[in-house]
Amino acid sequence: MDWEPATADDQVAGVPARFVAAPASTAEAAEVLRAAAAQDLAVVVRGGGTKLDWGMPPRRLDLIVDTHRLTGVVEHAAGDLITVVRAGTPLSELDFGSQQLALDSPLPGATIGGSVAANVSGPRRMLYGTARDLLIGITVVRPDGTVARSGGKVVKNVAGYDLGKLFTGSHGTLGLITECAFRLHPVPPARAVVTRTVPAAGVGALLTAVREEQVVPSAVEVDRPPGGEVTVAVLVEGTAEGVRDRAARLEKVLGGHSGDLPSWWGAYPWQPGGTGLKLTAALSKVPDLVGAAAETGIRGSAGTGVLYASVASSEDAPRLVERLRAEAVRAGGHAVVLTAPAEVREAVDVWGPVPGLELMRRVKDQFDPGHHFAPGRFVGGI
Repeated sequence: MDWEPATADDQVAGVPARFVAAPASTAEAAEVLRAAAAQDLAVVVRGGGTKLDWGMPPRRLDLIVDTHRLTGVVEHAAGDLITVVRAGTPLSELDFGSQQLALDSPLPGATIGGSVAANVSGPRRMLYGTARDLLIGITVVRPDGTVARSGGKVVKNVAGYDLGKLFTGSHGTLGLITECAFRLHPVPPARAVVTRTVPAAGVGALLTAVREEQVVPSAVEVDRPPGGEVTVAVLVEGTAEGVRDRAARLEKVLGGHSGDLPSWWGAYPWQPGGTGLKLTAALSKVPDLVGAAAETGIRGSAGTGVLYASVASSEDAPRLVERLRAEAVRAGGHAVVLTAPAEVREAVDVWGPVPGLELMRRVKDQFDPGHHFAPGRFVGGI
């Protein structure tokens, strides 16, 4: 297929591309990547463009492979609760009737492929899992144009290498995802959200009360704006009668009230152009991490220990990033800068210490020996 000359809008983290290709099938994608490898071109994949400013700028960029034509549901096996979806399909466009792909996207317009490549997930990861957990099969095109498939259309499939696990969270450094097979879940007939706002010192008691009540929540979220109090929001789903009972129990133990999803639910706390971090912590240490984020603001899943923090000022960002990283380590986790202005990316270690880096380098060398895919974008310059 033909490549188009890039325009001024075709850039990744400020690095302009030379060409853009938009394959409409796995076969066309393989043709594009074979030609790109033969010409030693550096490649970055673009889906909805919602996360192109994540990570570091590529060391070089010749070709953007755009997936906006790789869209649509290939198969929906309702009886098996399975679907196969092309990678460029926006998550917001998926509709399986009484079934759902229970993968929340914090970014409007995000695609299937980009969500898997970045391993993003939202509030309901607590009950349903992340993209990595829901993915049961994958089709990819390796940097040399070779098509590879792993997994299948059944929930348990152990044949071959698990490419899905490798490509999930690889940030586009191992190859191009073209199709994904997922397990689905029934859409629950009812849901309720119970919220309570308290000073930061009271968060631990509320989270303990939720755990001890054993209401099987789909999500337990916290939100603390800079300098403000903390709102705890608990989502329960299921039958109408069961939801009413569990919500009533939550209202009692939390001293809160039922209502609609909060306006902040499932969204990242930073604004475009700001600095955003992903923080992890042991569940018992989540209240400590929330309490330590008074300057920055923090939001995320208290039920899984995955939180997100925002830093509005670029001038203060290096200091606050290091502080949050230290607090996350004390809480048994780590901190990664997902997005930041150029001056902040240059001043801080975006990825921080990453165990297993040498193994990751070997995987990169195995899949992309020429380092053509997203060179320098990922941890350790991978």
